[in-house]
Amino acid sequence: MLALLLIQIYQTIQLYDRKSDDFKAKLKTTTERIVQVHQRIEDADKYVAMMSEDLRRKYRNVLKEEFRNLFEAKESISIHDTMVYVKGQLQNYLVVTGHAYDSISGVTTKQEILARDVRKIRDMFDGKATTLLEEDSIREAYNLDQRVMHKIVKKATYLNDKMLETFRDNSYVEPNKRINLLLLDSLIKAELEADNLPTDYSFVITEENNKPITFDYDIKTYDKDIDTTKAQGVALFPDKILEDKLLLHLYFPNSQSFILQAMGSPLIISLVLMVLIIVSITFMFKTIVTQKKLDELKNDFISNMTHEFKTPISTISLACQAMADPDMMQGQTEVTAPFVKMISDENKRLGTLVEAILQSAVIERGELKVRSENIELVSLIRDIAKTASFRIAGADGELILDLPNEDVIIVADRLYVTNMISNLIDNAIKYSREEIHVTVRMKVTSSQIVISVLDKGIGIKREYIQKIFDKLYRVPTGNVHNVKGFGLGLSYVKAIADQFGWNISVKSQVNEGSEFSITINR
Repeated sequence: MLALLLIQIYQTIQLYDRKSDDFKAKLKTTTERIVQVHQRIEDADKYVAMMSEDLRRKYRNVLKEEFRNLFEAKESISIHDTMVYVKGQLQNYLVVTGHAYDSISGVTTKQEILARDVRKIRDMFDGKATTLLEEDSIREAYNLDQRVMHKIVKKATYLNDKMLETFRDNSYVEPNKRINLLLLDSLIKAELEADNLPTDYSFVITEENNKPITFDYDIKTYDKDIDTTKAQGVALFPDKILEDKLLLHLYFPNSQSFILQAMGSPLIISLVLMVLIIVSITFMFKTIVTQKKLDELKNDFISNMTHEFKTPISTISLACQAMADPDMMQGQTEVTAPFVKMISDENKRLGTLVEAILQSAVIERGELKVRSENIELVSLIRDIAKTASFRIAGADGELILDLPNEDVIIVADRLYVTNMISNLIDNAIKYSREEIHVTVRMKVTSSQIVISVLDKGIGIKREYIQKIFDKLYRVPTGNVHNVKGFGLGLSYVKAIADQFGWNISVKSQVNEGSEFSITINR
């Protein structure tokens, strides 16, 4: 559960990081577009300011000046538009009319010249042109056009130089006078809305030394106290590398909320799973702590109870011995002997059960103390089998030993090894049918010793095999309880095997029998 919680937290963090990176990348693209658009708007404003005058009017003024140079007397000049057929097409021309007055002679003169409109300049002569005007007039107009165009080109060069100078001088204009803050704010808002980015923002413009620029007027979104290390920064005029570097910083106070909203349903699912996992872990932890306390109380109770049982068991045993003594009973032992024997046998069985419960509690608390000694297994198993054979003697059955001829030595505690094998043989006898067939087999290899106890009894269903080593567990048999016991024998065997680092396994078929094997690594 903890691993699942950690994985879920890790995946949520990874999802947040991906959405955060997407937000930063999208914001970077948007801010770069904002400064590009802002720069184009500023350039356009400059061009519009420089080109606000009518260039055609400039051309007319130059034309008037040139026409005055054609006359000695300089008085008044007028210009108006006309249309001329050239090669069968109507084209725009200007009619220049000059009025001159000589005050000495008192003579007034008037002269008109046709000039080609500078907006429609083409080659006027190809050797075949025919017009409504005389050739001299046309030639004069052409020459005049050439002079005018020459001056216009010179004027254009002048304007271009002035334009470059204006752009060059712009770097020395104070940023707070150069930048239109309201225009920039509206541009930022429009671009953020177009890209579905949060419109709850603030921004600041700083110089290269990270000093914020102060403007003569304030707007709500301009904040000079922004921490620029947490804001998206970009050059305000990226294409003007020779000018002072101004930086635009965009800051979103609720960027985390925006990223969490972008995570959407995956975030909700992750949070729900994490809450469920935390609740489950908390419940499980409380349950485990409670069960552990109850288990400790149970073990303490069992330990105290079994110790208390030992005293009356010992007392009953002494009383049975006394009642079996003829001197004590004054010759009346024949009548009481069967009853005394019955009491003694049951008392021994009760003592055995109490000892088993006590050992079980000791093992569960981890207080089991074992000794290390050399044990010869073959002779030990033969002694155990000889004792068990008395139980089979009164029934129709057999106990078969399949043991190697040579001695097999292991290092363990003789008492616990004896109890282990005795429990397995005892279970094989108890769960056999009317005809008892029990086999104890030992196989020895260079690396392992395997002791197996086989029977042809009732067998164990597959779904119960994993539970038979649990403490106090007995295979369900309905309302029939032919075999007595507390379910402690196999749990004791498993605990002893684990204590020595041995492995115990089970093979069983219902109504065919079972095989319990203890594997000892040499």
